[in-house]
Order: sequence, then C-alpha cells, then structure tokens
Amino acid sequence: MASSTQDPAVARSLADALRAAGDDVLADLLVARPDLINPVPGDVSALAARASTSASVMRALDRLDRWHLQVVEVLAALPDPARSDEVEALLPDSDPEDVHDALDRLRTIALVWGDDRELRLVRSVRQAMGQHPAGLGPSVADLPARATVRTPTRAAELDAVLAQAPEGAGAALDQLVWGPPMGHLEQARRQVDPAVVRTPVEWLLAHGLLVPVDDTTVVLPREVALHVRGGRVHAQDEVRAPQPTVTASRDPELVDRTAAAAAYTTVRWLEDVLEDWSVAPPVVLRSGGLGVRDLKATARAHEMAEPDVAVLLETAYAAGLLAAADDLEPEWLPTPAYDLWKARDPAGRWAVLVEAWRDMTRVPGLVGERDDRDRALTALSHELDRVQAPETRLGALEVLAALAPGQSTSVEEVTQALAWQRPRRGARSRAGLVRWALREAEVLGITGLGSLTTAGRAVVRGDFTEAAELAGALMPEPLDHVLLQADLTAVAPGPLTTELAHDLRLMAEVESRGAATVYRFTEGSVRRALDAGRSASELHTLVELHSRTPVPQPLAYLIDDVARRHGHLRVGTAAAYVRSDDPAALDQVAADRRAGSLRLRRLAPTVLAAQSPVDAVLERLREMGHAPAAEAPDGAIVVRRKDSRRTPPRQRPPRLVVDATTPSRTLIDAAVRAIRAGERASTAPRGRAVAGPSGSTRRLPRTLANETVELLRAAAAEQRSVWIGYVDNHGQTTDRVVDPLRVERGYLTAYDHRIEEVHTFAVHRITGVAGLDDDQT
Repeated sequence: MASSTQDPAVARSLADALRAAGDDVLADLLVARPDLINPVPGDVSALAARASTSASVMRALDRLDRWHLQVVEVLAALPDPARSDEVEALLPDSDPEDVHDALDRLRTIALVWGDDRELRLVRSVRQAMGQHPAGLGPSVADLPARATVRTPTRAAELDAVLAQAPEGAGAALDQLVWGPPMGHLEQARRQVDPAVVRTPVEWLLAHGLLVPVDDTTVVLPREVALHVRGGRVHAQDEVRAPQPTVTASRDPELVDRTAAAAAYTTVRWLEDVLEDWSVAPPVVLRSGGLGVRDLKATARAHEMAEPDVAVLLETAYAAGLLAAADDLEPEWLPTPAYDLWKARDPAGRWAVLVEAWRDMTRVPGLVGERDDRDRALTALSHELDRVQAPETRLGALEVLAALAPGQSTSVEEVTQALAWQRPRRGARSRAGLVRWALREAEVLGITGLGSLTTAGRAVVRGDFTEAAELAGALMPEPLDHVLLQADLTAVAPGPLTTELAHDLRLMAEVESRGAATVYRFTEGSVRRALDAGRSASELHTLVELHSRTPVPQPLAYLIDDVARRHGHLRVGTAAAYVRSDDPAALDQVAADRRAGSLRLRRLAPTVLAAQSPVDAVLERLREMGHAPAAEAPDGAIVVRRKDSRRTPPRQRPPRLVVDATTPSRTLIDAAVRAIRAGERASTAPRGRAVAGPSGSTRRLPRTLANETVELLRAAAAEQRSVWIGYVDNHGQTTDRVVDPLRVERGYLTAYDHRIEEVHTFAVHRITGVAGLDDDQT
C-alpha cells in the first residue's frame, strides 16, 4: 500500500485505503495475516472490519519484530493523524529510509493506513498499545485542567524550567521518565506555592512537571517525558536484530561428521527402545503419560540419559510411531507406522523424526518439571504441549543458520535474538524453550558441537529430502555380521542391519552398548526365541550365516539342549493342565515345593491338573528350571510370546495451533478475486431483467454446451464477471452474475453476486453465457 498512490481525500478509512490499493497489496495482506482468509471476506469492507478486530490485531502485533513494534509505539504516542517526519523525529537513531520501509510494511499488514501526510493507526492497534505506549503518560491535553498551574510543553519552556530545578528533582523525574509514568503521592492535589516548596516533588508539582490525577496519584505528562528523554520514544532504536557473538569456530566437516554419528545413534536407540516395548510395553498412567520408573528403567537399560530418552519418546509420539493401546490396561506400544518407518534407510528414518520434532508442540524438556500444583510432569503426558515451541525451535535454528558454517554461539545470545524477532510472544518461557531446543537439536544430530550442520540448514529450509541425503552420506553402513566368542557372547563391531539386530535381541541379551555392542546368549534368551516360534535349526542357521568366526561348540550345545527340553512339558487349559510323555518328569514337578501354589492334582500318569491360569503355570515352571510350552486343544504347540505387538492404526497426535497456516498462492488469488467481486456486487445487475449498455433489457443468454465451457474458462482465466442463465432445482430459469474461478468435472465454481458467496453450478444446467458488456436487446 505505497504512500505515493494514496489520496487522503479518498482514503477516509481503512476500507477506502484497501479499496484503492492494488490486488497485489491485498494478496500480501492475506499472506501476512492468514487468519483473515477463513472464511473469505465478502468484500473489502468486510476485510477491513475483520482486520480491525482486536483478536486479529493482537495476532498481527505478536508477529512483529521489535523495530516494527517501536514504530507502532511511536505512532501510538503521537496524536492521530501523524506525519512521517514526526515519526522520524522520535526515532533519531534510525535512517529515514528504514522508517519509511517500516511504515510501508505496517500499511501492507493493515495496522496503519493513510499517506505520509496523514498516518492513522487502526483504532484497535492503539487500544492494544494501552494507555501508556512505550511507558509514556497521557498528553497534557488529555489531563484534567488545572486553574493555577500550567504544564510547559514547548522545548524552550521546558529547558528554562528544568534549568531552575532544585537538587533531587531530576532524580524524581528519572523514576517516571521511562515508565511507568504514574507515581504514588499522598495529598497529591494539595496546592503548592512555588515560592515555599519544601521538597523536589513539591517543586515539580508547583511547576506543572508532575500532574495529580487523583488524591494519591501523580503522572508525568507525555510532553515532559519526551523532552527529558531527549526527544525520543525509546532509549535505543533497534532497527536491526542483535548479531550473536561467536563463541566457538570449528571445522564444518568435523561438525557434520559428529552430528551424523549422533543422528545414526539416535535412530538406533529409538529402534532398540521401541523393539523392547513391542514385547514388554510399559503401562499408561491413569492421568496419561509414562511413569517415572518406566522412564528411568528405559534410560538405564539402554545406557542413555533420561532427558535424551524423553526427547526420543516425545519425537516418536509426535511422528505417530508410538501410541497408547486401547486395552483394559492401556500400554505404550509402537504403531503400524513404526514398521513402515523401520523399513526406511537410517537417513530416511532420521528425516521423519526431525520433521516431526521441528513442527511439534511437544516440549520434552518439561519432563521432570513441576506444574502449578507442584506435580512432576511426565513424558508422553498431555501437559507437555506449548504453542510457542515450534516457532521458538525454528527461530533458534535460524539464528544458528545466520552464522558461518562451523560457528556456534551461546544460549543467551540465541535467546536475545529471538526476543528481538518476537518481543510480545512467549517472553516468560522463551529462555527455557531455547535451551531445550538447542539441546534436543544436538541429541537428534541437527547440530554438532553446538554448530548447525549442512543437513541442519536444509532442515531450516524445510527440505527434509535434501537433509536426509546430506546426513545419510556421512552415516556408517550397517553391518550384517557379528563375531561369536567362546564365552557365549557375540560382538557387533558396529551398527547392525535392522533385521539382524532384531533377531539378536530376540535370541540374546544385550550386555553392553557403545561403539561395539555385546550380546550374551543364555538359556532364557534361547528359550525366548523358541517361545516366539523359532526352531532350533533356524537359530543354528542364524548364527552360522551372520558370524565371521566359527560357531563355538558351547553355543551350539546351548541351542540344542534348550530346544530338546523345550516343550517337554505341555501346558493347556482345564483351568490348566500339565502334560508330558515322561511320567518321571511330572513326578519331579509334583514333588517340588515351589509348585505348591499351582495346586496340582494328578489325573493320569502323564497329566497334571492345575488350578492356576496357563500363563501363571508357564511362568512358575520356568522359574523351577523347566522349559514348558503352551498347548492348543489339538495338541499343537502355541506360540505364547509374540515377537512384537502393535497398536491399531493411529493418527498423529494433534498439534496446538496458534497461527493459521499460510494459504497457497492459488487460494490467495481466488480470495482476492472474490473480494473484488463482492465490491462489484452492489452495482452488478440482479434479477431477470438486466440493463444493457443502451438502457434496454437483455434476454437470457443462449450458447451451445461446448461454447459455454469455453466462455466460462476464458472468463476464469481473464478474471472477469459474466452473465449466465441457470436452471435451478425447481426448473425455473434465472439469470446470475458470477465471477468464474474454475471449471472442472462438469461443474463451475464461481462467486455468485446474487447470494454474495462462492457457489458451485452444474454446467449442464447453464443455458448460456454472455459478457456483462454484450449488447443483447
């Protein structure tokens, strides 16, 4: 809305200013303030009214940086209307070109209207700035009139009066000059004789530099405050964002390699955690979330710090890989989306996590903090959503992206930069959100050694495909082999393929993690694989196929021994029974005191009946050193231990949304056309009789079907209104003036001037099309 194109005689309101502006200006407004487009305003007046509402204005102000807010505060401090040179005078540190650019931007987003001679702040913007913009009190003209004391307002008068001020008067003014401008004073309205003042404050009252507004309150008038401030509204004009101080500079290649290793480790860590939860999931707390003990146990089992576990779990939850199963006792389980995620290469898996993390409103750093009722916040709970998190997270990365590759800065410097970008939004929680965001970025491998990586710069741009390619090029290739040892261990000298890692976790226990992972084969771990449906031959094949060293005899013997005893006892449902082809084995079980709780009773030489559930009988017999198997009614062995469990299909958890998303350019263009069409609605012809250019009445248009479609498409492309005849649902033919938007699949979508909204018409019901200027008498 350039000032040079506006005529103050015409622009009597914001609506007039928008009406006189070009379509590109309206489009820029809708892009900058997307809340204005839903629903599309009927005309320019409706657009101006919506842009002036308090809610919309507050959202627009929240998106301004400190410089533009300073310009708004200056306008709020000036009487309405103001001139651009008056604004420049109150911003003495600024280049006039910067002031003009800021004013143009404020016009574009409809917070200010008018040209440089008559700048007007939208009323709701002035209200949002409050009674004391930039800490300034009311103008002398707005204060109660006083019969005996006049407040000096001109610079020469103020200089002369202040030159006579007694000691202490300047200090009293300094307490109010930068705000708040109100002060407490007993008997503020008392009459003071300038010749017999006893205190500096009385001297200020006597000379009108402080004005009482009630019996106990005095105020520093705006003109006096501006003079004492040196003719400026702000202590410093902050035109540019503060440049962060570089705290360290490292080799960019080292940064990228370090971050890629962290990214790969993060992906494998998450896979390990969710694989374990597939088999032994933790329960969901009654209040939602994950128990503190379960978080600690997961961190301990996987040799991770608890905050890092919280980051992984929250990111997986936001990405839809983890959810609560809807059972009688809900548990945290991987979703079917986890299997699709696991099928990707490591870089692709990392990109999914990073995209979810960048845009999620979840704040893992809050885990362990106390809420307003002094209760600890738990991972995966509903209390961890914060609307400012995505903007703060992306803003922190953008600050790092502005530095040279390999350079890093402190959390405090990043926080200051974000405070300049969005001073009104999230000030109380900004420091914590920045600190957590930078830590999480390091854990996920977006940053390395405190610096943003090359892949991280792609993340900032939103190009996650490129980010995956850049990070993947530095990730280690997964191995498909291990080194078997004679002490029943297997050493993985590096990260394993997903399939091999899964099989080894099923068949062996993870003894230690690190650069090399050590797995230990035990009787229990081998039995676990057999319980999951693996056979002894499959286990032999697995270790033989993936070992770079010969299979030690102790491991082969262990597999054969456990497999030979596995299923020797069979447990089925009676309530439960224990069966064996070897009566001696049942004699041993029945004589064991540890089986007393099962209340076994002999039914036959090869069958014992139990009064406990099948799972309880299986567990107790395993504790006694046996290797029982569950049995189906037909005698077949039942796989009691599922290899993995999943939730039903789940949608990703909802995000809190504070700002409307930026609409597409197609929608913006259509909205501008609809708004302009609404402006023509009041003068457009309506009804069956439509006046032609010579004053005669036009008949309903008639065109062939193919011609109708071509004319409508041409009108949509040229963005012009047309006149159509249309047969409605009652068989009545009426004329309509419409602005075609698109023609597809036998339907016309157009702005209908009769009902003043976008409507869909069946093309086969359109009798004909004619231009508004066609002469059809």
